Amino acid sequence: MNSARIQLLEKYIEQEPSDPFNTYALAMEYHDELPEKSIILLNSLLADHPEYLPTYFKAAHLLWEEELWAEADQVFIKGIELAEKQKDQKAAQELKAAYQNFQFDRD
Repeated sequence: MNSARIQLLEKYIEQEPSDPFNTYALAMEYHDELPEKSIILLNSLLADHPEYLPTYFKAAHLLWEEELWAEADQVFIKGIELAEKQKDQKAAQELKAAYQNFQFDRD
């Protein structure tokens, strides 16, 4: 975790609260060392910027890693639907493959 980068991203979020990338980048900074903080940030992105597709893959995986199965399942499904709606075939395929692995992992 890079504290200088975290401070910079927090400043960017303050300056441009409507840009979802900054919050996404901050969530990725917290991913390994403070996954609970990363989940909070990703959940806020899902609520405030539901059309920001990159959030779904990372949020679903982190929820999966934290064994929050029901939440991960919902995020995968919503992400697949959004990718198809946005006609982003690559993202849809990646989400579907990850979702399939998630389902196998749970069985």
